[in-house]
Amino acid sequence: MGINIYQVDVFSSKPFGGNPAGVVPDARGLSEEDMQDIAREMNLSETVFIVPKDKDNYEVRFFTPTNEVDLCGHGTIGAFYVLACKGYIPSLYSRVKRVYQNTKVGKLAVDISYCNGNVEKVMMEQAPPKDLGKVEYMEELLECFNIERSNIGIGREYIEPRIVSTGLKDILLPLNSKETLESLRVDFKKLEDISNKLKIIGVHAFYLPHINSDKVYTRNFAPAVGINEESATGTANGGLIYFLKDRGYIHGNEILSIQGEQLNRKSLIYCRIHDKNGEYSVKVGGQAKIVLEGIIYC
Repeated sequence: MGINIYQVDVFSSKPFGGNPAGVVPDARGLSEEDMQDIAREMNLSETVFIVPKDKDNYEVRFFTPTNEVDLCGHGTIGAFYVLACKGYIPSLYSRVKRVYQNTKVGKLAVDISYCNGNVEKVMMEQAPPKDLGKVEYMEELLECFNIERSNIGIGREYIEPRIVSTGLKDILLPLNSKETLESLRVDFKKLEDISNKLKIIGVHAFYLPHINSDKVYTRNFAPAVGINEESATGTANGGLIYFLKDRGYIHGNEILSIQGEQLNRKSLIYCRIHDKNGEYSVKVGGQAKIVLEGIIYC
């Protein structure tokens, strides 16, 4: 059986940047085993499988090369970019079209922005953000990254790492210098073990240059799901803007996350947060570029 498939570089407007994802825009007829086999064959951090329900609603599943995950930010952006660019979703001229993806964390909105008939940006709603508490095994976590407590914080303030979720659970690890972020030496086996013990996806390390900065530098490590380091991570950056906003480290409602520089795949991830009577909603998105299209046989 031949299946249409695309590879798209997400959170970049140019080829060979951002984070690549596989996209199967019409996965009707595929079994779960088929999806896992295709994701393993693509060997990308995530491959996305879409079953259209109607013109505004889509069932979406996400697979790494080793297992299914409940949600994937860059996979979502890439998937709906492909659906819009290839005509699976009827285009508009210069408006925002809202559609919905049904995922294992619920029904989430996706906004596709058009300019002069072209897809300009895709933004995805994430699950309501949750702070799930402080990190156990703190000393072991420091050993994973070959750092000390003095390396943790924002500016001169020590900031306790937290487990946060907007659909997937990650440790947010604040580092007080860009040099520390860039020079991390990671023991991936130890990190995998800790991630499994804490039942998290991975660790999202970040450097905020100063309070109320409009940009943040990030790296994401998730060996427990087969991804040692990822060049762009939508869900973790959604959790990050919530953490920064809720704790008062940013005053506005937007921040740009710059990720993937150490992998030579710079990614620009736009994050927005809205506070309505103490209830936060988070959106993450950006641009994308299709770099490969073809047919896979299974």
